[in-house]
Amino acid sequence: MEQSKAVHLAQLVEHQTGSVVSRTLLDRPTGTVTLFAFDADQALSEHTAPFDALVHVLEGEVEVTVAGDPHRLGEGQALIMPAHVPHALKALRPLKFVLTMIREPSSRP
Repeated sequence: MEQSKAVHLAQLVEHQTGSVVSRTLLDRPTGTVTLFAFDADQALSEHTAPFDALVHVLEGEVEVTVAGDPHRLGEGQALIMPAHVPHALKALRPLKFVLTMIREPSSRP
């Protein structure tokens, strides 16, 4: 992604049938910003991360499960997945979202 140039994020990545596609937009010691495109029914299985992460939906619909609690997000909606808490994602329709991870240890255990 070119610096100091406005872009339409959803146009920077395309869906691929039966796949998950990712594109790193920023990768710094302090955090990352990654753009994802999931085909319908594609998922990331439950896992934990050492840092907080923000999911911001650009297109489509996703179920984000955090600590066993499902959250349905659509276009324009966002959710913070806390550090050290199990979470998973499943595309309910073809999906594009931005994942922002801040690499600073959380004060939560």
